[in-house]
Amino acid sequence: MSSKKQAIFISSLVILWYSSNIGVLLLNKFLLSNYGFRFPIFLTMCHMAACAILSYISIVFLKIVPLQTLNTKSQFVKIATLSIVFCASVVGGNISLRYLAVSFNQAVGATTPFFTALFAYLATLKREAWVTYAALVPVVTGVVIASGGEPSFHFFGFVMCISATAARAFKSVLQGILLSSEGEKLNSMNLLLYMSPIAILVLLPAALIMEPNVVDVTLLLGREHKFMWLLLLVNSVMAYSANLSNFLVTKHTSALTLQVLGNAKGAVAVVISILLFKNPVTVIGIGGYMITVAGVVAYGEAKRRFR
Repeated sequence: MSSKKQAIFISSLVILWYSSNIGVLLLNKFLLSNYGFRFPIFLTMCHMAACAILSYISIVFLKIVPLQTLNTKSQFVKIATLSIVFCASVVGGNISLRYLAVSFNQAVGATTPFFTALFAYLATLKREAWVTYAALVPVVTGVVIASGGEPSFHFFGFVMCISATAARAFKSVLQGILLSSEGEKLNSMNLLLYMSPIAILVLLPAALIMEPNVVDVTLLLGREHKFMWLLLLVNSVMAYSANLSNFLVTKHTSALTLQVLGNAKGAVAVVISILLFKNPVTVIGIGGYMITVAGVVAYGEAKRRFR
């Protein structure tokens, strides 16, 4: 592949990654807060159903990546454990969107490196360089400042967002520990293929118990709003596209490029959400978010230099 074609290809992947990630985030917010569809567990189950079906098509028929099989019962149990933690992180994030502005949700989500470093230390007792830990101070400080300057702060939404962020970090650390042997390692697309059906089995009873009127309300909304089913379909497909594009961008770029693009993606999502939803922001809130992002950048640089 020529350098020009490769640049166009990678640029297309990044655009797909940005549009999928930001699109599913904004559509989640729209459905859960503005559309009257207040069922975050059922919404997450729709995402997982799309991921299960499209992962199977992508791997088995389109052969985007080779199919990796599960070899042992132990490997299945480990993936099931990861799937439950993954469910908790996604559901928590979706619940938080019912109560928090997308901009503040992204600011809290940017603290993922703090929780990753914390869980990695607790699980392995291996210390990073002190400079790496020092870089986490502005990550946390920025969110504290942003919380104080958030006009629409909601305590329960904040707790759910922090919990979702912690669960996401815990899943990444747990994945590194549980699937560490060469015979059990799975690429992210195969892992999603096996985690998604397990997630559906967990989320379906949870939705029926905790969101008992979900079927009736969804059918009612479908009759009242002609685009209801289309929005749910597009939202679910975007959830899979976000995972697929993240895998492809990771495969075709460096870790540093991925980190820079990831930080920029959060900022783009914040700007677009403010323009779309008109949620009030303050100078203190913006300042806090910028401090957090600066801390995340410093943390990534410190990890790269002192690895």
